[in-house]
Amino acid sequence: MNNLTAWERLEIIRNKMRPTVRDYIPMIFDEFFEMHGDRLYGDDGAVMGGVASLCGRPVTVIAQVKGRNIDENKASNFAMPHPEGYRKALRLAKQAEKFKRPVICFIDTPGAYCGVEAEQRGQGEAIARNLKEFMMLKTPVVSIVLGEGGSGGALALGVCDELAMLENALYSVISPRGFASILWKDASKEKEACQIMKITAEDLLALGVAEKIIEEPLGGAHNDHKQTAENIHEYLLKVLEQKSKIPIDVLLEERYTKFRKIGDFLEEINY
Repeated sequence: MNNLTAWERLEIIRNKMRPTVRDYIPMIFDEFFEMHGDRLYGDDGAVMGGVASLCGRPVTVIAQVKGRNIDENKASNFAMPHPEGYRKALRLAKQAEKFKRPVICFIDTPGAYCGVEAEQRGQGEAIARNLKEFMMLKTPVVSIVLGEGGSGGALALGVCDELAMLENALYSVISPRGFASILWKDASKEKEACQIMKITAEDLLALGVAEKIIEEPLGGAHNDHKQTAENIHEYLLKVLEQKSKIPIDVLLEERYTKFRKIGDFLEEINY
């Protein structure tokens, strides 16, 4: 059991040496052919995707991209996708459905970009359409939170048959800093927000939002990139083998049920 606090994990996933999806893809997949553009506006550096081979099984990979330095972060807009990034993701997912390839999503974003130009190009609609279409996608979908999973920007790639999280990853409806800014009007209370938001992998597993925690090396994934990649690889082989055996109509019903049960609670009323 990981005894680190949410704040300690936040510091780990913000470590500049933490592996990004660009590190993981060549270690997990035999081949990867990247595709670009949403066929409407342009390409988005915050979302990459393409066709890959996982031990001979063709799969579609869709991933949010983080950088390690200022140039990489500028190229990927600090992992905050524009609407064309989500439309590219949906285009690739629909292609995967057509050719009966499983979809693997890697989530790692503080949230969708909230600039004026993103709103003008339909940011909210792009995220909403992904939620709708991924829910009905007729092929297995598996999502893995690598580091940050923030707000609707993460959820747009989080509608899946099984959600896994790396051991130190966080998944939340809003970033701790945003939470503190709204609740206390003080972004500096980010640490206090972390402690009450229930955003760790164990929290999400207990709440039924996530189904699997993928182990990281002691101290975080940056201490052993290769071992973390091997753990992800083993998980993907196992889960895709399981999900690919389920008839599509049953898979879609199970996916629907998975999200319908999130948020269930019991309330005692004392008269």
